[in-house]
Amino acid sequence: MTDFFERAFAAGPVMGIFRGYDPGRTVEMCHRAWELGIDLVEVPVQDPSAVPSLTAAVAAARERGKVVGAGTVTSVEQVREVALAGAAFTVAPGLLPEVAAACADRELPHLPGVATATEISRARALGLHWLKAFPAAQLGADWIRAQRGPFPDVEFVATGGLDARNAGAFLAAGCRGVAVGSALADPDQLPLLAGLMGGTA
Repeated sequence: MTDFFERAFAAGPVMGIFRGYDPGRTVEMCHRAWELGIDLVEVPVQDPSAVPSLTAAVAAARERGKVVGAGTVTSVEQVREVALAGAAFTVAPGLLPEVAAACADRELPHLPGVATATEISRARALGLHWLKAFPAAQLGADWIRAQRGPFPDVEFVATGGLDARNAGAFLAAGCRGVAVGSALADPDQLPLLAGLMGGTA
């Protein structure tokens, strides 16, 4: 479980996030990501109405030998729900020990959000070394550089306000991954995303 994200981001540093789409559109966006070479996909479940979209994405992923994660997981009850829906990993906007523990109990890799050195320290104390830098656009790429000094063993995935035009700065600052959403719906950004993945659109 501890090396899930290491393996997942080995193929490329971009993760797709598809929030607020109905199940059909969610599946369509997943296929767009996969065709671009973006294997890692997250469907946020900020409210119960989003669970059907997660379930549809999981089913589509199975047909292609892919996996889908659940985002905005902020309670133990949500951990149970997304596990039943077939999520392969979880992502959260913040760090909640009880959520991290519930994920560990179900052997679900968990990517919690952090925005301070204190939160990073607490995550490391829980055995979590892959962390979501959120909100990345507001924190800035220099924040990543600053935190890499005292926490060289932490791998950051920058999330929040990123697109194909600013994601490269976070990768250059030391992030192992970046998460984008609406960029995958913008034809002008697809070639840039392909470039981040090391390919061409």
